[in-house]
Amino acid sequence: MSQGAFTRMEVAISARGLVKNYREGGLLRRRTEVRALDGLSFEVGYGKVFALLGPNGAGKTTTVRIISTLLLPDEGEVTVAGFNALRSPRKVRERIGVVLDPDKGHFLRLTALENLTFYGTLQGLSRSEARSRASALLGEMGLNGSENRMVEGFSKGMRARLAICRALIHDPEVLIFDEPTSGLDPISAREVRAKLRELGREGKSVLVTTHNLWEAESVSDEVAVVNRGKVVAAGPPQEVKRAFGLKWYVELEVEGRLRPEELPWMAEVAVSERGILTLKIAVDADPAELIPAIVSELRSRSLTVHSVTVREPTLEEAFVRAVSGAGR
Repeated sequence: MSQGAFTRMEVAISARGLVKNYREGGLLRRRTEVRALDGLSFEVGYGKVFALLGPNGAGKTTTVRIISTLLLPDEGEVTVAGFNALRSPRKVRERIGVVLDPDKGHFLRLTALENLTFYGTLQGLSRSEARSRASALLGEMGLNGSENRMVEGFSKGMRARLAICRALIHDPEVLIFDEPTSGLDPISAREVRAKLRELGREGKSVLVTTHNLWEAESVSDEVAVVNRGKVVAAGPPQEVKRAFGLKWYVELEVEGRLRPEELPWMAEVAVSERGILTLKIAVDADPAELIPAIVSELRSRSLTVHSVTVREPTLEEAFVRAVSGAGR
């Protein structure tokens, strides 16, 4: 499917006011109702990688299962690729690729090529089309040479890449991945992240849940932080960090005579045993344009600048503030 097909509408996934309750307990315990989702809403556009973040029990997996038509909400509405997921689940399934557990869904006694060919025919492809598409995907995911091996001999990383091939076999416009790199070795995880970014560039809509906040920041165009079934922060990672007032820090190691009161914009000044001063400056945005002016100012005071280090605020810091209820 060409990228142009994805631009017929701006929003690929729309979740509005989702509510989901579960009942816990049993014969020996009083049954209680737990609200997994409490009016959750967000949108994902085409050509975007969108990360759904949150602590354990926040409602991320419940959300992706509802969007994947595997679970019904108690309230709310979901639209995927222009179709209502509650009223037209079959239409939605034709347009999505889903990986909820990269280690499951494989026929272990079949080869990788046989697995993908089978799933392709289930999605309406002819056997020859499915086989051709499967071969191409295995090559793209670094599994060429293993296409005729039985899957029972695959490593966890290989099975994760095969699961992505399975989700892509019918060239869907919307992809949903629940913790796609969980438990993978660094090389396999890097390959999966690269594929996620590539899918976004191709114009597909990619929804990912992850606990790895560095990963979310590196692959995502937008994120939503979920806590207790609600979205508590959303937007591009940089905007989410700015919303919580997180600072950039410029640290400079300088040598010379300096009184802290001479530089009122300095956040902290520390002196090492070697007499080297460490200056720490807090700024509200990327300080790239400020650094030359800062260095020039220090040199004008006969200070020798040995090094400059910039520390960017992390998505993890914003995440902690969002789920702890810290003010913006």
